[in-house]
Amino acid sequence: QVQLVESGGGLVQAGGSLRLSCVASGRTFSSYFMGWFRQAPGKEREFVAAISRSAYSTYYADSVKGRFTISRDNAKNTVYLQINSLKPEDAAVYYCAEDMHSSSRYASWDEYEYWGPGTQVTVSS
Repeated sequence: QVQLVESGGGLVQAGGSLRLSCVASGRTFSSYFMGWFRQAPGKEREFVAAISRSAYSTYYADSVKGRFTISRDNAKNTVYLQINSLKPEDAAVYYCAEDMHSSSRYASWDEYEYWGPGTQVTVSS
């Protein structure tokens, strides 16, 4: 079984920074295409960022471009999301997800096969 577990969420002031981590197990991590999604109360799950197996390619939602950075360390079976300049609208549960194959549909939630339970990011002002 593939398992994903997120960590690093918490309460942060607007304008602050946070780094989320996602640790994968159950199969070779280097074969995963990884993505981050988020879901705020009462809203649809939305794409945040994605990264290819080799980390040569990264993708971002327009709303986070320039503020968020996705990265991975395959030796540690971990993908990261560095969040800077937090805004109130960034508050959500953040989910790590895995796609067993690369796809042009990286921004679509239903393309991903495995999901972590999520980690809560709360922004205060």
